Amino acid sequence: MAAGDEEPGRLPPARPLDAIDHDILRLLQTDGRASIRSVADRVHVSRANAYARINRLIDDGVIRGFSARVNHERAGQGASAYITLKIVQNSWRTVREQLQALPGATHIALVSGDFDVLLLVHTQDNRSLRELVLTRIQAIPEVLSTRTLLVFEETDLALGPTRPTELT
Repeated sequence: MAAGDEEPGRLPPARPLDAIDHDILRLLQTDGRASIRSVADRVHVSRANAYARINRLIDDGVIRGFSARVNHERAGQGASAYITLKIVQNSWRTVREQLQALPGATHIALVSGDFDVLLLVHTQDNRSLRELVLTRIQAIPEVLSTRTLLVFEETDLALGPTRPTELT
């Protein structure tokens, strides 16, 4: 099951988060490799408390995982685009499965408004992007139409420094 697709019955009911939980989340979003000791020191709790809180956040599904932030251009993916899709009514699950299998797809959202799906992709170049849209996405039977918005520059506002931390 993909991140964000958790079935409500499989997770415990959501518990309210306190200020320390929010501080821990902010720290881990900025540096997912922060040690328990570092987190504990920065939020002013014991290591045991920090460890227990992080595990609870994971068990409750608040923290879905840890990952690396990739500079797509440096990784050979010089073209990025948001693609909007209009799809056949009630075909979201089928379309989502097919979009998840696309090379370079990094974010998929079911949205309201003038279109149904918002897809973020990163490809090697504009030719690869064109192939992805014209031969892969538009070939999905439930996709009625697409619109491609090229990304010229992007900045993750919710994330901290873009330089990786040193391994210790």
